[in-house]
Amino acid sequence: MTIRLKRHSVLPGFGLALGYTLLYLSLIALVPLSGIFFKTAAMNWDEFWNTATAPRALASYRLSFGAALAGALINAVFGPLVAWVLARYHFPGKRVVDALVDLPFALPTAVSGLALAAVFSANGWIGRFLEPLGIKVAFTPLGVVVALTFIGLPFVVRSLCPVLEDLEKDVEEAAASLGANRLQIFWRVILPSLRPALLTGFSLAFARAVGEYGSVIFIAGNMPMVSEIAPLLIVTKLEQYDYAGATAIAAVMLVASFLLLLIVNLLQWRSSQKTA
Repeated sequence: MTIRLKRHSVLPGFGLALGYTLLYLSLIALVPLSGIFFKTAAMNWDEFWNTATAPRALASYRLSFGAALAGALINAVFGPLVAWVLARYHFPGKRVVDALVDLPFALPTAVSGLALAAVFSANGWIGRFLEPLGIKVAFTPLGVVVALTFIGLPFVVRSLCPVLEDLEKDVEEAAASLGANRLQIFWRVILPSLRPALLTGFSLAFARAVGEYGSVIFIAGNMPMVSEIAPLLIVTKLEQYDYAGATAIAAVMLVASFLLLLIVNLLQWRSSQKTA
């Protein structure tokens, strides 16, 4: 005689839990975001197109998405190195270094921007050494990349650290005993295990960088057509009471960000399927 025990769940049933989930997401995300499209709908197509594709707007799109991509790629290269050191080595001051990685999470964005502008200005701690070399960081597009790299680093490192801690060293030692060199071990043994987490960290860093405002405006210089990011252009139009123009640019940013994140998530899903 078989006795089937009824499984009890701490959370409510699927229907109720799904209903609460959809309600919460609607109130927090879908309703506010849909307001952008409703406000933009007040414009006719020609007005929307002229606003969204104005030279100043196109320049801000290029800087926002280009700098965000550059910052995320830099973190995708150097973030794994930081995560490897934190996950695999024990050294004096490790807790301090670990806390420094999370510093961009804790600092107000305005404080981050002021600190970066002070450090990379012509008479700053780092800027004074770069200035004689003809490298100007503060108040240039390069400063935007530096700021977005700074705020995106924790996303990559924190995505990779748990994976590296769970990755068995025996696999690396077995590959080394079979004659694999360090590059082959990294490329064929370690990287395939890290790829899904690395893509996750990259997408999070990129998404955060696209919408970053506070840490950028103090170091960017905010020159139209040169170092003006799209979020700043939206704020500028709001200050001019051009609400329709602001929502038009916001709608373009929203759609472009969604499509890019969708592509990254598809790549992440394919990578996880290959490693499964």
